[in-house]
Parts: sequence; structure tokens; C-alpha cells
Amino acid sequence: MTANLSSTRTRAALRTSARVSAELLLILLLLAVALWLLGRTWSVVWPLVIGLLLTTLTWPPTRFLLRRGWGPALAASTVTVLSLLVAAGVVALIAVPVASQSGDLTDGVIDGVQKVREWAAGPPLNIGDAQIDKAFDTAVSRAQDGLGSMVGAVVTGVSTVVNGLVTAVLAVFLMFFFLKDGPRFLPWLARQLPGRLATDVPTVAARSWDTLGSFVRSQAAVGLIDAVLIGLGLWILGVPLVLPLAVLTFVSAFVPIIGAFFAGFVAVLIALVSNGLMDALIVLAIIVVVQQLEGNVFQPMIQSRGLGLHAAVILLAVTLGGSLAGIVGSLLAVPVAALIAVIWGYVREQLQEPPQDPDTDEPESGVAAPS
Repeated sequence: MTANLSSTRTRAALRTSARVSAELLLILLLLAVALWLLGRTWSVVWPLVIGLLLTTLTWPPTRFLLRRGWGPALAASTVTVLSLLVAAGVVALIAVPVASQSGDLTDGVIDGVQKVREWAAGPPLNIGDAQIDKAFDTAVSRAQDGLGSMVGAVVTGVSTVVNGLVTAVLAVFLMFFFLKDGPRFLPWLARQLPGRLATDVPTVAARSWDTLGSFVRSQAAVGLIDAVLIGLGLWILGVPLVLPLAVLTFVSAFVPIIGAFFAGFVAVLIALVSNGLMDALIVLAIIVVVQQLEGNVFQPMIQSRGLGLHAAVILLAVTLGGSLAGIVGSLLAVPVAALIAVIWGYVREQLQEPPQDPDTDEPESGVAAPS
């Protein structure tokens, strides 16, 4: 009898395990199909994501105008135009000082190359002019041999720039429509969904929107901290173009890894050609220290408070996103993790049993039960 019970329980456990495994495989299959569809429609999804991120930044002034009695179209148009003017002003803030000092920077680059050449010619390298000329001729011949590859790279770069411009234009138009019709989206969505979904989906969407706004604001705060600290270090060292470099640092904070590398490279290069090797090394040390503080202290602390995620979860999410999808994965890893946490939190709330009312045990006559 005991053996029969044991075999029955074993078969039941195996059936349960098989059913759970099949359900997990089905979920993984659906997830793979969803990722495949996402990749096929990425040219539409990416402008949509950028438009949503821009909307989170521009929604507070739009809401302010709406509360003052402005119409949705007028408020959205005003904020969109002002946002474009601000973006153009940021570009001008970077480009105008660089253009005005381009001559000095060019002379500095030439002097820097000459200093490097003189340093290479002295001990301990003792590289003569003949060796340098030979290396230069070799580099030129290799460049000529690889001209086809270079042309292909240029064409690819031009295509990338064109795609980026198209994405930017679509994102701006989507931002305008989100600002204009955004408040009417959730009521419309509730009318389109049946049954309980009419309540659950709009609630999750509203919470996800708040979380996305927290992410963008926290990223802006981190970029501002980087810009202030690095700009202060450049100003103390007397490096030119401090304000454009600070603005470039702030803007590049929204592009993980590549943005910080590019802004740091530009700052070190300008310090090298204007102030010399020692100040360039100091600038490099400042940037490394600030980036380490950002990645390990500021960003996890600020984003964990704004998103409700632990700092370790944020670090792991960025690492996983970068390994799976590169720069785009690093950019979207934290908001995606936060949205998953929002959805899981709502599902957990719905699965919890409602608390029992302590008054249910009292008699209907209104007389309190004896304690």
C-alpha cells in the first residue's frame, strides 16, 4: 500500500514538473517571438522610444500651460518649438566657441604633434626622422590599399547619420502628438479593453509613465553632476572651452559608455593641445574619478530612489543590457528593469488576498462579542 502511494505521488510530481516545464518553454517561446517582432519593427519602435523619453522631459511645462487654460494644441506647439530652440542653443553653445578658437586649437594640435615627434626622437626611443617618414609612408600605402573599405565605411557613416536625422524628426513629431493627446490616451485605452483589462492596463500604463519620468529626471541629475564636477576641474586648470565641454558632458550622459568616452576624449585632447601633457593627464584623472563616482555612487543612488530599484539591480541591468544589445541595451536597460518591476508589483498586489475585516465576527444585532 505504501509503495502504491509513493509511486502515485511520484507520478503526480512528475506530471506537475512536466506541466510547469512546458509552460516555461511556452513563455520563453513567446518571449523569443516578441523579441523577433521587436527587431523587425525597430525602425518604428526606436523613434517611439525616443519620443516618449523627450515627452517625459517636456511634459511638466506642457502641464503647466494646460493648467493655465491653454489649449492642448497651442501648449504642445509652444513647448515643442521652445524645445527645438533650446536644442539649437545648446548646439550653438558648443559650436560657436569651438569655431572662434579653432585656429588656436589647430595650432595647438600641430605643436602637440611636433612635441610628440621630438619626444620620440630623444631617449629612450631614439626614433629618427627616417624611421618616422618610413612609418608614415607605410601608413599611407595601407590607407590607399584599403581605400575601398574606407569608402564603404564613409557610406555607412552617411547612412547612419541620415537614419539618425530621420529618427530625430519622427521623435519630435511623436513628442508633439504625445504632448497634445497624451491625457486622452488612458481613457481611450480603457474604453477599448474588455472586462478587468479596462482597469488593469491603464493603471499599469500610468505607473509606467511615472517611472519613465523618474528615470529621465534622474539621468539628467547625474549628467548635471558630471558636468559641474568636470567643468569645475577644467576651470581650475585653465583649460579653454570650459562651458562647451561642460554642456557636452551633460548631453553625453544620456548615451551610456560611448557618450562618456567621447566627452572625456574631447576634454583630454583640448587640455593636451592647450595646456600640455601634465594638465591632460590631470584632466584624464579627474574624468576617471568622476565617472567612477557616477557609475558606482551617484547613478545607483539617484536612480534607486527615483525608480524603487536597488543599486545592485541597476548595475546588473546595465551590464546585461550592454552585453545583449550594446549601447542601446545600456540606454534602455534601467527603464526596462523599472517597468518590469512596476508590472510585477501590480501583479503581486492583485494576487494578494484581501485582509480580513475584524468586524465580520461581530453579531448582526450590533452587540459586541465578548472578549
